[in-house]
Amino acid sequence: MKQLFFSAFAGLIALASVHAAEVGAPAPAFTAKDANGKEVSLAALKGKVVVLEWNNFGCPFVVKHYGPGNMQKLQETYTGKGVVWLTVNSANESSGAYLSPAAALEQTAKNSWKGSHYLIDSTGAVGKAYAAKTTPHMFVINKEGVLVYNGALDSKATTKSEDISSSDNYVAKALDATLAGKPVATGKTEPYGCGVKY
Repeated sequence: MKQLFFSAFAGLIALASVHAAEVGAPAPAFTAKDANGKEVSLAALKGKVVVLEWNNFGCPFVVKHYGPGNMQKLQETYTGKGVVWLTVNSANESSGAYLSPAAALEQTAKNSWKGSHYLIDSTGAVGKAYAAKTTPHMFVINKEGVLVYNGALDSKATTKSEDISSSDNYVAKALDATLAGKPVATGKTEPYGCGVKY
């Protein structure tokens, strides 16, 4: 009986790992609604470079990048180059980090957000598919739908905005390489920030 249970459990782990967000593998498929009620599907974005940015506007690590306009500048720069920038809130409805669609629209306006869609993922389905750990936690998907970057926005895991200028921006480097049709030099880093409130 124990052996049967172990085999079934091992099978579940193997199944989970097949669908995990692994650099070099197809990015997990998802469909979610944005703050405007529009359905956004990764499958429909094939042929586009896509960024996933996990977000909680109240997190000091997010404030580090939104306060001085660093995140918004990245969003504006790369959406201007045809990148689809999806900002995701995976907080459950009982969490203080949850945003209703109306509140999300208010917060994105207040923070001068410049992404393509702000996704409301209150079930945590998208976040769990990618094993998103923190806000921010960043992912880059190439035009073929393959995950090419998973990790931190930059190299300095602090809440200090003054550290931005002296840090390596992993996401910008991943996007520049991907848009140029080159391999991403650093495909995986450890994300830092506040925990996602599933």
